[in-house]
Amino acid sequence: MKYLEWLFEGSLWNSRFVILAAVLGSLFAGFAIFYMATVDVVFLVQHALHYADADMAAEARKALHDSTVTHIVEVVDGYLLATVLLIFSLGLYELFISDIDQAHGSKASSKILVISSLDDLKSRLAKVILMILIVTLFEQALNMKLASPIDLLYLGGAIALIALALYLTHSSEHIGRDDEGDTESEEEAH
Repeated sequence: MKYLEWLFEGSLWNSRFVILAAVLGSLFAGFAIFYMATVDVVFLVQHALHYADADMAAEARKALHDSTVTHIVEVVDGYLLATVLLIFSLGLYELFISDIDQAHGSKASSKILVISSLDDLKSRLAKVILMILIVTLFEQALNMKLASPIDLLYLGGAIALIALALYLTHSSEHIGRDDEGDTESEEEAH
């Protein structure tokens, strides 16, 4: 009976390796988005080189300027999405499979990719997703036609909500740090 329990628990424990499908899938999807955004940058630079053409009319230059700014925002959005997938992939691996030794051992490495808990992963993903939403709002605002005063009110309301989200995110970080500091000082007192 002890052998069956050992065999079952071993199988149960090793079933965590199914998460490798999500790790690899997220990693490959992130690489694909990095590739697509980089190709967009190459084409963007090729089009922007025509901006200084002396033969270009003022209207055409304005149209090229506006489309270039819109494409830059789309590229930033793509890179942010790829970053979300990279953080998600590394976080799942660290949470379910093993710590990434290079991330923990090197003093030169960035600690942003070190994930210690599911809440830590959710927090990091939420911050990057919030940035994606901000970039998307910016992209929509660039293309928005303000036909009536209510449109301007909607735009102002959207900006205020984004500001509130950033404020709440920032204040929750400080509350978390203050709580950690209080816990450490209480432990030192005992």
